[in-house]
Amino acid sequence: MNSAPDMEKFRSILKNKGMKATPQRLAVHEAMLELGHASADMVCEHVLKSGVTTITIASVYNILAQLAGLGLYRRIPSPDNKIWYDVTLKSHLHIFDRKRGEFKDHSDEKLYSLIHSYLKENPPKGYRVEDFDIHLVCHRSRNTKKV
Repeated sequence: MNSAPDMEKFRSILKNKGMKATPQRLAVHEAMLELGHASADMVCEHVLKSGVTTITIASVYNILAQLAGLGLYRRIPSPDNKIWYDVTLKSHLHIFDRKRGEFKDHSDEKLYSLIHSYLKENPPKGYRVEDFDIHLVCHRSRNTKKV
């Protein structure tokens, strides 16, 4: 699976795991599908603004942790000491815009391939690299129109 499941598949996964498709879980997943990359605070705000259900920030933290534990989202630690979640499950690169405090996917297959090849040939001593997660911490330059 390269990305988080759509709502129908999500309901099926919950059922198969013996979990109820509560309005809160459904709302959190819907918010994640719409936001792509988000912190618990962002998800909570999104759910509350949608008016679909009421939810507490503690519930959002718990639901996101549960769903990430099921492999439905990737956890991303950020330079501002927050945990973010990402609906793109395949390995990829991120840009963290420090000024805006947000993540964006960064598509650079050549860079990804170079890093992958290097780590395959030069793994850390005593370890086998399964995956890697790289964040480019940036701020927009004046001449940058779009990231």
